[in-house]
Amino acid sequence: MPTYVYRCEQCSHHLEVIQKFSDAPLTVCPRCQGELRRVIHSTGIVFKGSGWYITDSRKNSSDEGKPAKPASTDSKAESKSETTPAAPNAAD
Repeated sequence: MPTYVYRCEQCSHHLEVIQKFSDAPLTVCPRCQGELRRVIHSTGIVFKGSGWYITDSRKNSSDEGKPAKPASTDSKAESKSETTPAAPNAAD
């Protein structure tokens, strides 16, 4: 069941309540009987374990005919350029 956070409009009291999705939202503050508003906030997601992406994701049917990309490229080989040897010094 999800945990909902409420804040009172009058006394700014915050409270967390575990409710079912089907439960009606709370409307009355337990401290001052003021109006409660549900606070919208982000949730944290933690993926635990190794390999969750590889084991849980599926390939698309359009990916089956494509060649596999290489895992890594050698950046040193790409940076090398062909050079011609320097001409010997004519003054010697």
